[in-house]
Amino acid sequence: MVKPVLCYSLITTGWGQVVAVWSDVGLWELGFPRPDQAAAFTDIHAKDIAELASGHEACLWSDQLTHELKLYLQGYPVTFSVPVDWRVYSPFQTAVLRYTADIPYGATVSYLEVAQAVGSPKAARAVGGAMHSNRTPIIVPCHRVVGADGSLTGFGGGLDMKKALLLLESQKE
Repeated sequence: MVKPVLCYSLITTGWGQVVAVWSDVGLWELGFPRPDQAAAFTDIHAKDIAELASGHEACLWSDQLTHELKLYLQGYPVTFSVPVDWRVYSPFQTAVLRYTADIPYGATVSYLEVAQAVGSPKAARAVGGAMHSNRTPIIVPCHRVVGADGSLTGFGGGLDMKKALLLLESQKE
């Protein structure tokens, strides 16, 4: 695969600064809300930040994501509509993450349930690995995937962030 041209946008929310990285296809990567711009960039794996351009035409979905992300972080049930760039994921990872993207706001499912849903009922641990590869958390809501007993396990943004996002979603009217 040819390395895509990436650009970024910085989104200011009530929860902090979020970096969104865009390709020509859609959202490539999304950070977690952090207190400032420098901290926001620490989440980004596209480490060729020098190659990222702010304002490149591929960022055309930035306003849409900004609007949706701000609403979400204010507690509104949002179905994110920006396209996600699924390139670089394996077929299994793609299946898991696409399934996860469709978990409804406020709902949780177990790793085992995800494994069963994607046709690999013995692959709950592999589902965890696919979640770990998720470059677009919140948009692909891996925080909605929990242990079989409902326990909060592994999350790139930390368990406090996972708990906060689930609490936010439980406040729905």
